Amino acid sequence: MKCDICPHNCSIPENRYGFCGARKNAGGVIVCDNYGKITSLALDPIEKKPLYHFLAGSKILSVGSYGCNMKCGFCQNYTISQNKPSYEYVSPERLLEIAINTPDNVGVAFTYNEPTISFEYVLDCAKLLKEAGLKVVLVSNGQINPSPLAELAPLVDAWNIDVKAWNADFYSRHGGDFETVKRIVEVASRTAHVEVTTLVIPNENDGGGEIAALAEWLAAISPEIPYHLSRYFPRYKYEAPQTPKETLFRLAEIAKRYLRYVYVGNV
Repeated sequence: MKCDICPHNCSIPENRYGFCGARKNAGGVIVCDNYGKITSLALDPIEKKPLYHFLAGSKILSVGSYGCNMKCGFCQNYTISQNKPSYEYVSPERLLEIAINTPDNVGVAFTYNEPTISFEYVLDCAKLLKEAGLKVVLVSNGQINPSPLAELAPLVDAWNIDVKAWNADFYSRHGGDFETVKRIVEVASRTAHVEVTTLVIPNENDGGGEIAALAEWLAAISPEIPYHLSRYFPRYKYEAPQTPKETLFRLAEIAKRYLRYVYVGNV
């Protein structure tokens, strides 16, 4: 059976999982095996997503499951994105109840691992949350096919999308598709608030020319898109030293030539 959620378009044998480790062929039907299986739940400042220009100063209930449709060796959340940790089942109705009864909460952010591989769960939850007047946020790597995106996008109020690098080779080495993430930023920007993040990794994606090209492309969509340069720390399979602060500030000055709002994080 073929899974059509992301550009991997996995052909999955019976009782096996796709590339993401969360979508499964169960009896000849592709199912979201991590449906409602929540590994992380916390009330976070919305700036932590990071979203700096969407309901700034508010707090949002953040939830995550497990699995990812990229295999980044530098993943900062690899304990849930590349593994299957313990979880608690939370139905969409229960998540809505928690969101409504959490003081000072403005909605739900699907984050920590890649939310789009839990497409059915996110969709079911988003419908309930919108009906209740709560906000829906996705923190995503932008690896989702056009059809599921078209169904989900009208329900999303804000995205933070990782544009991990500005070259196709980087994406292919880490299990992603460069053209797909570009398309997602463009499409999401038409219907929702969008901010973009790049985790800056020494000798991987820290070239000034690359960041200039990325920022120029974003500016062509809108120079008002907030852009976050985040600091890499050694995690998972990468042992390279953490990104120097000076590199982040240098790249931020380059990005500011094109974009109005550029931020440096984790320094």
